[in-house]
Amino acid sequence: HALGSQVGDVLLYYCYCEVRDPEKLCAWQKALCQHLHLTGKVRVASEGINGTVGGSKVATSLYIKVMLSQPLFKNILCQEDFKSSAGGAHCFPDLRVGVFKEIVPMGIDPKIVSYKETGIHLSPQEFHREVEQYLSQATQGQSDTILLDCRNFYESKIGHFQGCLAPDIRKFSYFPSYVDENLELFKDKRVLMYCTGGIRCERGSAYLRSKAVCREVYQLKGGIHKYLEEFPDGFYRGKLFVFDDRYAICSNEDIISACRYCGVLWDQYKLCSSQHCRQLVLTCPSCCNKGLTACCPVCQEKELKVTSRASGQILKEECECTRRRPRVPIERVSPRMLDTGK
Repeated sequence: HALGSQVGDVLLYYCYCEVRDPEKLCAWQKALCQHLHLTGKVRVASEGINGTVGGSKVATSLYIKVMLSQPLFKNILCQEDFKSSAGGAHCFPDLRVGVFKEIVPMGIDPKIVSYKETGIHLSPQEFHREVEQYLSQATQGQSDTILLDCRNFYESKIGHFQGCLAPDIRKFSYFPSYVDENLELFKDKRVLMYCTGGIRCERGSAYLRSKAVCREVYQLKGGIHKYLEEFPDGFYRGKLFVFDDRYAICSNEDIISACRYCGVLWDQYKLCSSQHCRQLVLTCPSCCNKGLTACCPVCQEKELKVTSRASGQILKEECECTRRRPRVPIERVSPRMLDTGK
């Protein structure tokens, strides 16, 4: 029937608001998604809700309607806050709704760094103008601006704004340490921040502002998602990484990344073939056919030995890729970045 059909949408949204009873909201949300045959992930916390769900077009539009009429989100959440892309329930393995401390896992108590202290929101048009100006100044080597991608390295690798600074982090919870280690970089700068749908910037910009070193902090409202709706051929090049079984969605035909093995242009991720490794790898079809399907030589050489605790819980074994990425990456600033900062 219509609710379970394959052709549909994936919605991405968040709403910061005061939630007095997160458990109750969680139970309501779970029932709603089950009723509409939606799959995906929803995080509920006392600071709000953050979700990405997939289902038929009928189901996703009903979901938006119900969400907008929920008294908790009234006057805060609006139609525009839902980013949608082609997909459906098949994009997620299951439905997970849970209560967490934060609706975006930055690892810092929301009471200490609150979304209320966020940067200045720019519409896609305003952001586009800012990036345009930044790029023209940067070529003359006189920009006082940093265009900051606050996503993970594997996201920015396959798509990013031209001229951006993309931290080598593998989790958003490493972002605060990245900022702490690189405060000099941000001193007296105007920072233009962006992420997938805008939520990481809400807390990320607040964290950056709490350090009191930047001149101004701006963020892209609605994230890359909303920007691409208006500027499919703008300054964002490559694919947009998404956290579901699609891995990426595209707005233009650009491929900016390469196969890990042969260097041919390639931007479609696969999970490392080594059993318990959760790293993503860019390996083109011809390298795949040669059996080059792991993220690094360590994983390629040995099917990882299954190490399990008494509880039967699987331990992730470290591999070359995870070892190469320390918890706090020290940004190696290219000379060009430094020159534009004069």
